[in-house]
Amino acid sequence: MKPSTPKGTEAIPFTPLIIIGAGRSGTNALRDALTRLPSFATWPCDEINPIWRHGNLDWPNDEIPPERATPAVRKSIRSSFQRIWRQQGRPNFVVEKTCANALRVPFVDAVFPEARYIHIVRNGFDIVASARKRWRGELEVPGLPYYLAKARYAPLSDLPRYAISALRNRLAIKFGRQEHFDSWGPRFEELDSLASAPLEEIVARQWAACVTSSDMAFEQINTSRVFVLRYEDFTQNPFDVLTKITYWLGITASETQLEEATSPIRASSVGKGQDVAETLPDNIKSLLIPPLRAHGYLDQE
Repeated sequence: MKPSTPKGTEAIPFTPLIIIGAGRSGTNALRDALTRLPSFATWPCDEINPIWRHGNLDWPNDEIPPERATPAVRKSIRSSFQRIWRQQGRPNFVVEKTCANALRVPFVDAVFPEARYIHIVRNGFDIVASARKRWRGELEVPGLPYYLAKARYAPLSDLPRYAISALRNRLAIKFGRQEHFDSWGPRFEELDSLASAPLEEIVARQWAACVTSSDMAFEQINTSRVFVLRYEDFTQNPFDVLTKITYWLGITASETQLEEATSPIRASSVGKGQDVAETLPDNIKSLLIPPLRAHGYLDQE
């Protein structure tokens, strides 16, 4: 049964394909592979969190509840998707991968009850090893062009707030006033209370919050609308995984198209958190165990 459009909301002539995953889980690689195929398109920037948060900037974190998806908020977000759909040649699917959505799937679903979801999960130990570099600013993307691309799609009235926050964060790192950003990636509810916690604990809690929140949300959504995969499976066999995704979506893609779409994908980053797994304190490891077990990682031991 096809989900109904929210009452009083205009139907859209495409399907929103929402990739859900914690930061450093391969959401970029998956989005890029999909949008190399015909029938898929996305924004020419990394993420669109300002679009998702417009009308809810006063909410203290990214765990925005579904009741905050008011008619005005739904209209704003849906209109943004429709604009990019027109600009990108009216594809069958508009793909989006803002990582903060991992903390607010019910909100996203209130905006887009017709959406399809791909939930991508990566080994939490690899996440800690990778994401802590982002928190320290060690893997920063090129500055101005990156932010200008994101700013192009942010609501104008919200831009000053984002600009001030980003500038403050980066200046503090640049001049050595702090060892890592105040915030990077999805802002979970506990984050502000962890200012003095070790960075590894912050990153572990962030990943666990994203995976657990998404898992709980998808239990309430029809399984026909959700495709779950592990980053490791995707990078080891990208052609096979993308073939399964297109079949699930009812899209026909040639072998050549699938090969070209997946050719840049490598598995070289898999297992880089092994040292982390061996050296993390037990109290931090324990944060990772439940989501790892839920997604079959501990079964490999």
